[in-house]
Amino acid sequence: MTKVQFYDQVEDQKLRFAVIVTRTEGHWVFCKHKERNTLEVPGGHREPGEDILETAKRELYEETGATDFSIEPVCVYSVIVPLNFDGQETFGMLYYADVKAFEKELHSEIERIVIQDELPTSWTYPDIQPYLMQELFKRRGNNN
Repeated sequence: MTKVQFYDQVEDQKLRFAVIVTRTEGHWVFCKHKERNTLEVPGGHREPGEDILETAKRELYEETGATDFSIEPVCVYSVIVPLNFDGQETFGMLYYADVKAFEKELHSEIERIVIQDELPTSWTYPDIQPYLMQELFKRRGNNN
């Protein structure tokens, strides 16, 4: 069973992922991967030597084409999945971004971005991403 937990902070070197809950003009922004039929929040792995904020900015650009945006940290999250990472707790930083401009074309594994008013009913990571959204609402309110 997947377990998701939230923290205000952890040691920087433990942060392996950045996930960026994204809005534009009051609407949610999600990614549709080329190999999946589900939607996901932009995000990904931290590269060696990369600052976690730079990871978030890079992933947001790569996965959505965002070129003009504000971004801020929300909290640290952790995930424990018995069959992943030997069941070890892995950590990531949850961010919130508001995008003002996108490139016209994507240059990644993402097929397209989906901009909508409602949260997805078919998540790529249903045991993780809805909990990240709930924590965002808890910490920032529902009116992001």
